[in-house]
Amino acid sequence: MKGTSGTPATPRGPGTSVTTGTIDVLVVDDDFMVARVHRTFVERVEPFRVVGVASTGEQAAHAVDELHPDLVLLDLYLPDVFGLDVIPRLRTAGHDCDVMVISAAREADTVRGAVRHGVVDYLLKPFEFEDLRARLERYAVQRGRLLATVVHGQADVDRVLAGATVPASAVGSLPKGMSVETAELIERTLRTAEGTLSAAECATLAGISRVSARRYLEHFHTIGNADVTLRYGAAGRPERRYRFQG
Repeated sequence: MKGTSGTPATPRGPGTSVTTGTIDVLVVDDDFMVARVHRTFVERVEPFRVVGVASTGEQAAHAVDELHPDLVLLDLYLPDVFGLDVIPRLRTAGHDCDVMVISAAREADTVRGAVRHGVVDYLLKPFEFEDLRARLERYAVQRGRLLATVVHGQADVDRVLAGATVPASAVGSLPKGMSVETAELIERTLRTAEGTLSAAECATLAGISRVSARRYLEHFHTIGNADVTLRYGAAGRPERRYRFQG
């Protein structure tokens, strides 16, 4: 088990990242190259930091014991156990870390099993950085809401349980680094478009960079306010096209 720099990670007590504002992540994958990519992706998203990497279920359990991460990115096809079987072991040991599955497993029974085990998200391999970033940002928003919630009555409980539902407007609680003004601009551009828009087309119409446009479009897709379709060309990756659904 190693830290982000390749040296042993520094153990910390439960709750440390709450006070520092960071969200500590343990990456679990039996392929060290894949784990390295996942670690790099995670560390590009604030306020996440990778505190350790494990390649087996046994290593994962020991890493959680030692590092107390807030979130575990869990592969399912591990060499010693099936990934979902790690979760009951963590709960029995008293760990309340969240688990996000990252796997190539597409079987319906596996997905249902992951839901029953309380995973916060399920991302299929292979994926792009934007796919993971959108899910991490959504998780960060929901986690912040849960940590800040004070329950005075049923309305507060309902608000917590509805945290993963679609907000009334695409411009609601935005991830760090996004502005309300740009989100409103992208929303207007999508709303007034005839048909679907690619990120490049949206960027041209809105007068911003393609990278920025795609980030906002993917955010809208994540929260359910934009539908995505794929347009396949003669060669290369399919083009992602967006339509506003709010």
